[in-house]
Amino acid sequence: MKSLVKLIVCLVLVAVVSMVEGCNGRKTKNEKSIEKSEIVQDEISDDELMDDIQRQTFNYFWEGAEPTSGMARERIHLDNIYPSNDKDVITIGGSGFGLMAILVGVERGFITREQAVQRYGKILTFLEKADRFHGAWPHWLQPSGKTAPFSQKDNGGDLVETAFLIQGLLTAKEYFNKPNGAELDIRDRVQELWEGVEFDWYTKGENVLYWHWSPKYGWDMNFPVGGYNEALIMYILGAASPTHPIKKEVYDQGWAHNGEIAKDTTYYGLKTILNHYEHDKAPVGPLFWAHYSYLGLNPKGLSDQYGDYWKLNQNHALINYRHAVANPNNFKGYGEKAWGFTSSYSMKGYDGHRPDHDLGVISPTAALSSMPYTPKESLAFLRYLYTEQDSLVGKYGPYDAYSLTDNWSLPRYLAIDQGPIPVMIENYRSGMLWYYFMKNDDVHKGLNALEFTYVKPTE
Repeated sequence: MKSLVKLIVCLVLVAVVSMVEGCNGRKTKNEKSIEKSEIVQDEISDDELMDDIQRQTFNYFWEGAEPTSGMARERIHLDNIYPSNDKDVITIGGSGFGLMAILVGVERGFITREQAVQRYGKILTFLEKADRFHGAWPHWLQPSGKTAPFSQKDNGGDLVETAFLIQGLLTAKEYFNKPNGAELDIRDRVQELWEGVEFDWYTKGENVLYWHWSPKYGWDMNFPVGGYNEALIMYILGAASPTHPIKKEVYDQGWAHNGEIAKDTTYYGLKTILNHYEHDKAPVGPLFWAHYSYLGLNPKGLSDQYGDYWKLNQNHALINYRHAVANPNNFKGYGEKAWGFTSSYSMKGYDGHRPDHDLGVISPTAALSSMPYTPKESLAFLRYLYTEQDSLVGKYGPYDAYSLTDNWSLPRYLAIDQGPIPVMIENYRSGMLWYYFMKNDDVHKGLNALEFTYVKPTE
C-alpha cells in the first residue's frame, strides 16, 4: 500500500497548489503541481506499482466474483449501468483467466492458499453441474449453471472459451501439489473435467476444429478455426487430450492452412512472423492474440515448423508501441508512455482496436499484459497510468479503455481484459504460471504430437 499512500500525498499537493479541472475526472496540472507531484512519483518503485495493479486486478476475480459460482462475471460496471441486464452473467474464458489470477493472489500474499483451495472447490462444484455440450461449456453461463446464449445460435458448446478455462484448470492442477486431501481432490476433479472435453468431436470429421456447436442449431455457426489468432491453445490442448485427441493433420491443415500461416509480412519495420489473417490483408490482429493462449503456454523457446512464438508476440507488441509513437492519426495522448490496442470497449461499443483500425482508443490491458515481451515500454505505461492518469484507475485496476481525444472513459471492466494483466505481469516477474502449466504431462504430449520445440520446466 506504500504507493497508494504516496499517490494520496501527491494528490493533496496538487490540490493545494492548483485548481483541478478536466473531463471525466482527469486532472490538468500547472507547472508547480507537476514539479511537486513528480518528486513523489519518482519515489514509487516498479515493484510497488506492479504489486498495486496485481492486487486490484486479482480482486476483480476474488471480491468481484459472481457469488453463487465463485467464477468471473463477464463485466463489472462501477456505474451500475448494464444495458443488457447482464450483471451476473458468468464468463467461461474469463473465468479461466481468473483461476490463474487467484494463484497470483496466493503467491503475492493477497489471500492464503487455504482460501484459494476453498474457492476452487466451489468453482469445480459449479462446473461439474453446469451445462456442457460434448464436454465443452458455453461462452456464458447463468448463476443457475444453465446456458446464457451469446447470440441466437451461439447457445451451446464454445470450444475456444473452454480451452481458456482448461488452461487455467491445468495450471491449478499442477500448482495444488500438496499431499493433503483437499488439494488431491482438486487435482482429481480437474482431470475428470479435462478428460470430458471431446475435442475430436468438434472436428466434425474434418481436419479442422470448429468453434461452436448448438443442441438446437447444430453446426450452423459454421466457424472453422484457422490461424493465426487467439486460439493456438485450443489446438495444443486438442492434441494433448488423453481421451479425445486430434491428429496432427487437424493442426497442419485446419490451423496452419497447409503452411499458408507462415507467409508473414513486415509492419512498422518488424516481421509479423505469421500471417495474422486468413481472409484479410490486415497486418496484425488485436493484441490479445499475444496474451490469451500464452497465460500458461510459455512462448519462450516455443517454436514449430511455422514460426517462433516468442518473436511473434514480441514483435506484435512492439508494432503496437511503434504505432503509438508514430501516431499517424495525431490522436491525443499517444506516445512512448501511452500505447496498446486490442478488443475492448470504445465510444462506439465493443470494438477490435489494432494499429490499422485505430479509433483513438487505448486499452490498458494491451500494453500491461505485454510486459513479458516489452518490459520497458509496458512499465512506462504502468507508471504513466498510475501517476499521471490515475483517474482512469478504479477499484479493480485500470478501466477497460479510454480516449483522450474524445475525452471519453467509463468506470467499467471486462473479465477477459482484466484477467491477463495480473497473470502476464506475474509471468514477467517470476514465470510462475508458465512454470506450472508447462509442467503438465498431457501438455507435453500435445506439444510433442504437434512437433513443437519448447522449454520443459525444471525443479
